Amino acid sequence: MHLDAGSRIKKDPWFIIGCTLLVLLFFGAFIGPFLVPWDPLDTGFVPLSPPSAHHWLGINDGGMDILSELVWGLRNTVVFGLIAATAGLILGGVIGLASAWMGGWIDQFFMRLADIVLAIPAVMILILLAAFFRPPAAVLALTLAALTWPTTARGIRAQALPLKNSLHITAARRMGGSNRYVIFRHLMPELFPLYLIHFAAKIRMAVFMEASLAFLGLFDPAQKSLGLMISYALKYYYLDIWANWLVPPILLLSLLIMGTTFLTISLEKIFDPRLQESV
Repeated sequence: MHLDAGSRIKKDPWFIIGCTLLVLLFFGAFIGPFLVPWDPLDTGFVPLSPPSAHHWLGINDGGMDILSELVWGLRNTVVFGLIAATAGLILGGVIGLASAWMGGWIDQFFMRLADIVLAIPAVMILILLAAFFRPPAAVLALTLAALTWPTTARGIRAQALPLKNSLHITAARRMGGSNRYVIFRHLMPELFPLYLIHFAAKIRMAVFMEASLAFLGLFDPAQKSLGLMISYALKYYYLDIWANWLVPPILLLSLLIMGTTFLTISLEKIFDPRLQESV
């Protein structure tokens, strides 16, 4: 089944487009900072200068090179998304597997806890936390993960419950396999496509959330971000510089969200039986 799905997904246009966008953006995020010639915090240039041979996107209002700011902003936005998505996936995956495997009161406890967490407005918690305590971006990313794990836990639990009683897992248990052996050797690998779906979806959500908080001015101004660039550039929309200062971060943020969205759509279409197209 997985081999067939693997061949199908390689031919899916959504998967190809999404992967291409993400590979290019991740390359720019992690390799780009080593290629740009200027420090993004260097304020030694003439403010609001137009693009030139030395500064391809010009200079912002603080005398900093916009291209360097853009590359570092992309990097920080991507890192925020990866931290939030990884932590949320691990937390939700562990809870989802534990609930499905243990059942009983443990399952009831975690699912009721998930109901409570789902009722908490994550965006309001993040806004209040950022406004009053100004924590590092990594702390906000982990907080976001702590508020969004229930969707992953519920999804993994729903898929793990029927697998728990499948023939090969039942046989492994009757042959003396311990809980740890059966979970790590049989149950977890079967759910691998589901991890990819939730990981891509959480990156998309976290990137959008980080850009929104930065746009509202709730991040450290020294912490470059695509949302922060958009916020500052909008103040000068009436000048000619808006095209080379405002458009690039909007474009990169849009492509980042589009890439993760296309990837999520593709993975869900291939691996979710409810969404598979009839042949």
